[in-house]
Amino acid sequence: MSRLVRMDETGHTTIAEWTVGDSGAVEAAVRAFRAELEQGYYGVVSQGEGHAEQVRELPVDAPLVILRRPIAGG
Repeated sequence: MSRLVRMDETGHTTIAEWTVGDSGAVEAAVRAFRAELEQGYYGVVSQGEGHAEQVRELPVDAPLVILRRPIAGG
């Protein structure tokens, strides 16, 4: 089962869960992902230890997609 989680003040909140074969759950996850991007979150997927890739479309085959806010400061 794949998960979409948002990093927040509680640590993380699960936004959606799906399996590739469940089209209804995939569609709901895609809608939730897009809504979070519209709120200013970034989607990222791990590419191995110490590496992550920002994604603009939900990779439905990824086991975990993390939503996070941009890092403030400079």
